[in-house]
Parts: sequence; structure tokens; C-alpha cells
Amino acid sequence: MKHRARRSAFCCMASALILLSLGGVSAAQRGQTPKHVELCNGADRTSPDIQIDGCTALITSGAQTPRSLVIAYNNRGNAYTAKGDYDRAVQDYDESIKLDPNYARAFNNRGVAYQKKGEYDRAIDDFSQSIKLNPQNANAFGNRAQTYLNKGEYDRAVQDYDEAIRLKPTFEAVWNGRCWTRAIVGELQAALADCNEALRLKPDVAATLDSRGLTYLKMGQWDSAIDDYSSALRVEPKLASSLYGRGLARLKKGDTTGGNADIAAAKAIEANIVADFARYGVQ
Repeated sequence: MKHRARRSAFCCMASALILLSLGGVSAAQRGQTPKHVELCNGADRTSPDIQIDGCTALITSGAQTPRSLVIAYNNRGNAYTAKGDYDRAVQDYDESIKLDPNYARAFNNRGVAYQKKGEYDRAIDDFSQSIKLNPQNANAFGNRAQTYLNKGEYDRAVQDYDEAIRLKPTFEAVWNGRCWTRAIVGELQAALADCNEALRLKPDVAATLDSRGLTYLKMGQWDSAIDDYSSALRVEPKLASSLYGRGLARLKKGDTTGGNADIAAAKAIEANIVADFARYGVQ
């Protein structure tokens, strides 16, 4: 059974283009290229379309080396991913990989696009290849862990979160991912420690507060669960898992009106929230 993605992928790894010799390119083209390089590098964060335009100008110029094209296709793929246009992103990552089959970043980033499309096995293949090419990449381990989590393969998810944390102990998102995974499988004290570390590294993150809320909910600590879910909802008022979890905790405390209101609000946002929590071991 496929589990709906709850966390964001660690997307996406860009590379900086450097200005290269342009040979016989016209003066007008030479004047434009530095700007296009900056835009393709993501210097203007206001819109992915601006980055796409910059990379496209470089790709179609006929003035780039193969290495520059590898990076330009990868960076344009990242911009398409940011737009949610995952099919175009995959096409660009394909081109980047064709030009350089050893470019670990493009494999990781294509894996993210496949993960977003729900093609988890393809995503895992790409993350695994990225890790093979660069075993020190914490992002790729974190992304593969997330994908295993989405598939419900919790043991494998924890193993990859372990490795991501070993490689990058300050990576709060993977502490949170491991907390969530451990909470689902019932390793509640370990989950609590992971969430506490994630919040120490980066306080007031709704996803982490939501994870710790689930942990407290499964521990039967209703007040603590309500506090964390309420804190998460102050950051993200329409976070369905926090509404549903708080509703369950309120019902356990005898607050029928508040609990039912939260549960109804959660169902309105996410129709399958009841089934999701059943998979988490909470009903």
C-alpha cells in the first residue's frame, strides 16, 4: 500500500554555472550571457520562470560547453520542479544525465521529481544511484528515507535517516523524519528524543510539532499532544494531521464539542485522514 507523502523532499541541488569562453559569439550575446548565467544559477528568487528563461537562453545559445549544459539542464529541471511541472523537470534531468552519467545531483533531483509524481520505485533507484556516485550526500539519504516512508517501509526509512543524520547532524528535517517514522512504529521514547532535537535545531516548525504531537498522542499524554498540535496549527492553520490529532486528544479528555469540530475540519481538508491515522496506529 502506498502511503501519501507527508513531508517535503529535500529538493533540489543546483550547481553554479561559471562563465566560459564564448568563442565567436556576437558582442550582443556576450553582453547577455553573464545575466543568463546568474538567472540560471537562481540569483533571482522571485519566480521559477525567471530561472527557466535564463537556463533556456544558455541551452539554446549554442555557445556552452558540455559541462555548462549539464548544469543548465539540471538547474532548469530544479525550476520546473519548483513549479510543480514534474514531467518537464524529468526531461531536463534526463538530458543532464545523458551528458554526464556521473552527475550525482541530477540523479537526486530526478528522484525528487519522481517522488513528487508518486513513482516511488523510480525515485528510490535514482536516489540509490546518487548515493553510489556521492556517498557523502545527506540529502539523497534523506530523500530515499522519505520515499521508503511514503511506501510504508519503515525499517529502511530509519536506516537512511540514521545515515543522513550521521553525515549531517544539524539537518533538522531528517531528525523530524526519523521522529515521525519511529512514532508510527511505536518507538515512542526514541521518537520523542528525535523530535526534541529537531526542534532544538529549528524551533516552531509545524511539521515537527505535528510529529511530536503524534508521539504524545500515542503515549496517551493528551495535554502535551494538544499543546503541540495547537502550536503547529498556529504556524499552518490548515494542517489536517494536526487538526485530526488534536481532535482525537480532545475527545480523550472529554471535550466532545472541540474534538468533533477539529475532526470535521481535518476531514474537510483531507478526505482520507481517518485511514492515514489508522495506518499510524491511532483510531
